[in-house]
Amino acid sequence: LGDMTVGLCGDLTFGRTVHSLIRALLRYPGITYYLISPNELRIPDYLREEMEAAQVHLVETERLQDVIGELDILYMTRVQRERFFNEEDYVRLRDSYILDTGKMALAKPDMMVLHPLPRVNEISVEVDADPRAAYFKQVLYGKYARMALMLKLLEVEA
Repeated sequence: LGDMTVGLCGDLTFGRTVHSLIRALLRYPGITYYLISPNELRIPDYLREEMEAAQVHLVETERLQDVIGELDILYMTRVQRERFFNEEDYVRLRDSYILDTGKMALAKPDMMVLHPLPRVNEISVEVDADPRAAYFKQVLYGKYARMALMLKLLEVEA
């Protein structure tokens, strides 16, 4: 998993899956992180400090289309309505990043798109047909991983 470029896009402040993914990837060498979000949704200070302590290469930007061509993996997240204290901020930021076929045309032919699901509108449905869209497989494999963990914890022999 080392030596790749990972873009994390969307709600990086409240997205717990983003925080978990960054912490997991910090264990692997040579990863460059592109953190793509509006200023209001950047990663929290505690996570930035962990990344800086690990001396990773970190780039922050607000424009997905400027960096998508550099990425090996793009991890999309939705802007979560339930995390906002007021509706006005949510409405202003909810459509900040929408991945569509136009942006996918700028990406590497082997870049993979991941997403924790459910999506709202941050990934256009037209992207589902792109072979680089791996989020449905991601969900399926996650289900299998949880099933295996439960069987192990329950000491069930398969």
